[in-house]
Amino acid sequence: MAKVKTAVETKPVDGKDLPTFIKNHPHINMTEDENGLRYIEVKNDFGEGTIALQGAHVMQFKPHYDKNPVLWMSDYARFTPGRSIRGGVPICWPWFGAHPTDSTLCPHGFARVIPWKIVDVDTVYNGATRILLEMEQTPEAKRQLSYPYELTLNITIGRRLKLELATTNLATHPFSIGEAFHTYLAVSDVGEIKVTGVQERVYTDKLREYERAVENSFLSFRGEFDRIYMDHTSDCFIHDAGYDRLIRVQKSGSSNTVVWTPWEEKAHAMEDMGDGDEWREMICVETTNSLENTVIINPGRTHVMTVEYTIESFGNQAE
Repeated sequence: MAKVKTAVETKPVDGKDLPTFIKNHPHINMTEDENGLRYIEVKNDFGEGTIALQGAHVMQFKPHYDKNPVLWMSDYARFTPGRSIRGGVPICWPWFGAHPTDSTLCPHGFARVIPWKIVDVDTVYNGATRILLEMEQTPEAKRQLSYPYELTLNITIGRRLKLELATTNLATHPFSIGEAFHTYLAVSDVGEIKVTGVQERVYTDKLREYERAVENSFLSFRGEFDRIYMDHTSDCFIHDAGYDRLIRVQKSGSSNTVVWTPWEEKAHAMEDMGDGDEWREMICVETTNSLENTVIINPGRTHVMTVEYTIESFGNQAE
């Protein structure tokens, strides 16, 4: 049975329902779809983007100087309360992958399916728009993680897209987290790009029962690919001649990088990806802390994981 494309149709949120700092901001519009999900639409002099408040999910980003989007969104993504959205930048937290002890809990954690609230919006010195979100402490969130914490996300949209995920331990004991920006980057053709920045790093290959080896070259793709690069803190680069651009992924507070493409068979098996070749137009380069690189946070301390996506001309390639 053929899959059906989905499209999110929204209408403006009644201004009486919004705080003054949102209503009066010149670069922000709030919309809502028929399922009650809300979205922040950002457009300033340098770039534009869309954020779903469910999951603090950055769905779209494009600087004005580039004709192609930076993020890929599935045409078959689900916009349903309590379900993850395929594409953009899902937030994996407080674990990455399956829960370590309870397989009934949400894969990749629950942060991407919980509502978040807007704490603040402002314009930073370079003209970009910064939005501070905080995850709501819903009954479902408390069911899956009982000890106290605060989780916030700073999103800056301008010439670049910057994300800062901050976890504060409000408990009286240390706890550990796994986390990721599970970012779907838009490319012209995954079979024609290359990824650099992970050479000479040890990787764990999820397609070969977590076998480990050292990456000895740049990455190119001819089939399904799913590797976790361990103790990796440096920049990654996606070289895309078809779009005549280089995407730089610069991060801090992260000790893993995951590179993933499902390829045809796995993509077609997912209900929220298409039957055609949409999968060829994305590559996931994920900023993570997972496996033995999970993070321990002491009481009263805050851990911040940051990533920044920059578009450069193809002529400025970095090896």
